[in-house]
Amino acid sequence: MKQEKHGVLLVNLGTPDAPTPRAVKRYLKEFLSDGRVVDLSPLLWWPILNGVILPLRSPRVAKLYQSVWMDEGSPLLVYSRRQQQALAARMPNTPVELGMSYGSPSLAQAIDSLLSQGVTNLVVLPLYPQYSCSTSAAVWDGVARVLKGYRRLPSIGFIRDYAEHPTYISALRQSVERCFAEHGQPDRLIMSFHGIPKRYARLGDDYPQRCEDTYRALAATLPLAADRVMLTYQSRFGREPWLTPYTDETLKSLPAQGVKHVQLICPGFSADCLETLEEIKEQNREIFLEAGGERFEYISALNDDSAHIDMMQELVAQRF
Repeated sequence: MKQEKHGVLLVNLGTPDAPTPRAVKRYLKEFLSDGRVVDLSPLLWWPILNGVILPLRSPRVAKLYQSVWMDEGSPLLVYSRRQQQALAARMPNTPVELGMSYGSPSLAQAIDSLLSQGVTNLVVLPLYPQYSCSTSAAVWDGVARVLKGYRRLPSIGFIRDYAEHPTYISALRQSVERCFAEHGQPDRLIMSFHGIPKRYARLGDDYPQRCEDTYRALAATLPLAADRVMLTYQSRFGREPWLTPYTDETLKSLPAQGVKHVQLICPGFSADCLETLEEIKEQNREIFLEAGGERFEYISALNDDSAHIDMMQELVAQRF
């Protein structure tokens, strides 16, 4: 009887190689050229992307990356590497590799490493707790593109998402309760998820439902009344309507309603990155305080917290 060799591929979005306009432009071009991310006709989109967006956004975004860059590199890559190493330490007989949908390390590099080690059963874990066509489905596409170059394919276990997984909800609850213990309970706890265009949801993407599933599951475990917990969406881009309510507009409006103390968690991000450390922890904090808020605490992503690694180990072990 053939003996299976299991392997794990952790996948996240990606990040520039350096906080420079040139590196950011290269990364953004790859990211924003994916039809899963921006589904406009290339004839319409590419002139806008290459002639307007990349020249204007790259220097600005590079400055934002510079403000959060760590000694070891981009926060997203640093924390993702720590996750990979922690999971590999838990599973010493199972190869664990990290690949990014865009940038380095690439999916091709990660898959080649796994298959060169004789992996016959590959478990793919996109580190997006809530499925979206723009993230999890892009991982599916990327893995399929890489495997087209191989004669011998492994069995594939693809973990679509884990929005309500008990161990994931428990890890989130622990992080929230640690913040409560340190800073007290807030007037409002905000769960901010990355937004997508409303049109994507109308066309069938169940991402909003999966965000709401996480919101309800986590809120049910917390010692807060229902009206003190909110769901919002951040990081909108472009002119078309995105999922609402918007995080920044919500924070701006709350102080006038008597809400002076806010804590904010981003349950859709498995690792801290530009969108959490700069957009939320800095920009949105300023928005709230300038509007009359008094206290704002950002609750870090789960990163390489042991409870988070417990969840990863449990998820992939179910596919062996």
